[in-house]
Amino acid sequence: MNHGGEVVRAQDAAHAEGHDYVKGSPHLRHRKLREDIERRLTALVRDSIARTGACRVLEIGAGHGTFTDVLVAAGARVTVTEASEASAEHLRATYAGDDRVSVFHDETGEFVLDQEETWDLAVMISVIHHIPDYVAFLDRLQGLIAPGGAMFSVQDPLFYPRRSRAAHVASRGSYFAWRLGQGNYARGVATRIRRLRGVYDERAESDLVEYHVVRQGVDEEAIRTLLMEQFDVEVFTYWSTQGPVWQRLLEKTSLRSDFGIQATNHRP
Repeated sequence: MNHGGEVVRAQDAAHAEGHDYVKGSPHLRHRKLREDIERRLTALVRDSIARTGACRVLEIGAGHGTFTDVLVAAGARVTVTEASEASAEHLRATYAGDDRVSVFHDETGEFVLDQEETWDLAVMISVIHHIPDYVAFLDRLQGLIAPGGAMFSVQDPLFYPRRSRAAHVASRGSYFAWRLGQGNYARGVATRIRRLRGVYDERAESDLVEYHVVRQGVDEEAIRTLLMEQFDVEVFTYWSTQGPVWQRLLEKTSLRSDFGIQATNHRP
């Protein structure tokens, strides 16, 4: 079943006006993770500009524009799509009068795939794990990348069966330790009971938004296999969790919980 429309509606509800993206987002909250993403994005934009004289970026799911700022500062022109109407409005207000940034509210989750435009770089940060059929989505998206262009995705959970047991236990344990301090316990308990029973509730916002928990993370090797036919592909893995203490303690170990993909030199 295609849950795309339901997921978009859940994203819209979960990220309403006033939503704090930083609180539950390790890549925004922790400086080392954020700086690594900023470094990679800046290099990709500058490589495109050096190669073609410009960089047209498609940023899918920009939140409140943390990395949009990085892309623009590096010299890109950015088209932003957002499943959250409130976030799209926030971005429009932020970049009002700046012709380097165009913002679109994506009501279907596939707005971008229906466009005839091509881009030099597609950016997805903490996005892929929200897409039910992410392999099919990426397959269509790569057709919108210009020759020589790139795709960049980061902050998605490694496929659970491929994680080490220690990494999986540490990831779940550190998440629950952080979650205990966030309130809304009734919803948290109900969600956890469904997880333990292996139940997926299409009516529950938490199940739709965190769809990856039901299907055991994101299969990074399936994405690599898809993209390597047309790109040079790097899959990089790292430790990531919400709580600052657990992040500092475990990022220096060999544990890996999340991954990113940098696909360059598109050969359509």
